[in-house]
Amino acid sequence: MARKNKHKGGANPNRPRFWGKHAVAAALDNPDRRVLKAWATREAAGFMQFPSEMPVVMAEAADLGRLVPHDAPHQGVVIEVEPLEDQWLGDVLSDAPERATLLVLDQVTDPHNVGAILRSVAAFGAIGIVTQDRHSPPEGGALAKAASGALERVPWVRVVNLARALEEMAEAGFWRIGLAGEAKDELKDALGPARIALVLGAEGPGMRSNIRDHCDALARLPISDSIESLNVSNAAAVALYAASVA
Repeated sequence: MARKNKHKGGANPNRPRFWGKHAVAAALDNPDRRVLKAWATREAAGFMQFPSEMPVVMAEAADLGRLVPHDAPHQGVVIEVEPLEDQWLGDVLSDAPERATLLVLDQVTDPHNVGAILRSVAAFGAIGIVTQDRHSPPEGGALAKAASGALERVPWVRVVNLARALEEMAEAGFWRIGLAGEAKDELKDALGPARIALVLGAEGPGMRSNIRDHCDALARLPISDSIESLNVSNAAAVALYAASVA
C-alpha cells in the first residue's frame, strides 16, 4: 500500500530513512534488509563497516541534519532502505516453541512507542508483535531509532483483522490476556499457560470492545494509586518481564 507521507530531503516515501548507529548497524547486519544508499560523516563511515558495493556519500553533520526530521539524533549516519518483506501470522505461530509470548497491539500508532515495544520484545525473548495494518506506524527512522536494532530482529506481523488474528492465536494454543487498568485480577494471576498473547490497547481509549471480547482474560498491572496509568511502552515492558519469569 503506497504511503503519502512527505519526507524531508526528497526521500522516496516508500523507502524510509534510518539514522543512528544502532539502527543503521542492525539494518546493515540484517540479510533480509536491502540498504540502498548511505550518507555519513568521515568519522562515522570509519566504523560503520559499509559493504564495498554500497554507495556512501560523505557529508558534514549539518548536511545529514537536512536529510532527517528536525533535531533527529542521526549520530553521523543516515541510510535509505527498502521496507522488510511482510511477515505472516501463520508462520510465526507454527514456529512458536511450547513456551512462548506474543505481543498484540490494538491501534497503537506512535512510532516511538512501537519502537520501544519492539526493543522490549527482543529483550525479554518474546516471539514477535502483531498489529493491525491500517492502525500502526510504518517502518521509519523514529521507530527504528527507538527500537535500537530490534526492528531488524523481531518478527512484526501486520494483519487486516486483529480479532481474527486473535482467533488464530487461540487455535494455536495461546492464552490471550488483555491489559486493562480496571480489570479485577492482576497480571500475575492471569498468567499460567505456556503460550501467552499479551494484548495492549492505545493510550487513552485502550482496547476496543471487540478486541476485549477476543481475550480469554483481562488483567491489570499492580501500579501504585499515586499514578493513573503507565505509558503503553512501559506497560508492555513490565508485562513482558512478568510473562518471562512466570
